[in-house]
Amino acid sequence: MCNCKPGGDDAARCYPSSLTDEVWSVIEPLLPVRDLGKGGRPRVWPDRLVLDSIFYVLRAGCQWRMVPHDLAPWWVAYRRYRSWAADGTWDTIHDQLRAQIRMAVGRDPDPTAAVLDAQSIKSSEGGEARGFDMGKKTTGRKRHLVVDTLGLLLVVMVTSAAVQDRQGGRAILALLAARFPGVALVSADGGYANKIDSGVLAWAREKLGLLLEIVKRSDEVKGFQVLPRRWVVERTFGWLVRNRRLARDYERLTGTSEAMIKVAMIRLMATRLAGQSVTWSNATERAALRRMKIETQLAA
Repeated sequence: MCNCKPGGDDAARCYPSSLTDEVWSVIEPLLPVRDLGKGGRPRVWPDRLVLDSIFYVLRAGCQWRMVPHDLAPWWVAYRRYRSWAADGTWDTIHDQLRAQIRMAVGRDPDPTAAVLDAQSIKSSEGGEARGFDMGKKTTGRKRHLVVDTLGLLLVVMVTSAAVQDRQGGRAILALLAARFPGVALVSADGGYANKIDSGVLAWAREKLGLLLEIVKRSDEVKGFQVLPRRWVVERTFGWLVRNRRLARDYERLTGTSEAMIKVAMIRLMATRLAGQSVTWSNATERAALRRMKIETQLAA
C-alpha cells in the first residue's frame, strides 16, 4: 500500500522502503518519547520521516550522503541512527517486536532453544576488525548470529573474518547466556566442534549451563540438503542480505554493523505484525523459497 499524497507532478512520492501506515502503527508506540521539559526546541524532522530515510539506506545500500532530498537530511537520519544505537533504542524496539511475534504464534516471549551460525562477508576498504577467512577465502568480517526456532534474532556479534567459529562461538554463547538465561539448547554446525577440538561442548555445559548440539551434514547426500534446526539460521542470513546495505559490510565500526542488522530485523518483524507480506526481490529468491518449503515438508 502507498501513502503518497495524490496530486500533480509536485505531489509527494514514497519509496518501496517507506513505512506504510500499518507498519508505522506497530513501530510508533515503541519509539522513545522526548521530554520537552528538559529543554530544547521541538524536532523539525519527525521520527517517521527519519525512519523512512534509515530504511532507504538499508534497502538501497547507498551512502548516507546520497539519501534523496525529499526524505530527512542525511545528517539528521545518521545522527538519530547512531544515537538510538548508543542508548539502546534499537535493542528495545527489536526485543519488544520479537516478543510480540512469538506470542502471536503461541510461543513464550522468552525462548528456550536457539540456533547458532556465522557468515563471512566481504567488507569495504578500511574500518576496524577486518581479516581473512581462510576457509571461505573472504576478506572482511564475520557475522555471528544466534536466533530462536522461528529465525528471529536473539544475539548478534560482528568480528573480523579471521576469527574462527569456535572462538567466536564461545564469545557469542556467553552473551546469549547473559541475556537469555532461559535458553537451554543451542544447535550449531560442525564448525564449532569436531573430532579434533570439541572442547566448546564441555565448556558450554559446565560454564554456561547450555547443551550445544552439533547437527552434521550427511556425507552420503549430495547437493542441497535441509538439516534440522540449521536451516532456520540460514534463512535468517537470507533475510538480511536481501537488504543491499547488508549484502556486504560497508560500516566502519562493528557496532554500527550490528545496529544495521537489528534495523533490518525490526523492519521485517514490524511488517509481519502489520499483517503485510515481505516482497521478494527477484525470481531467484522466490524459487529458493519454494524449494525451502518443499524440503521442509519432506523433512517433516
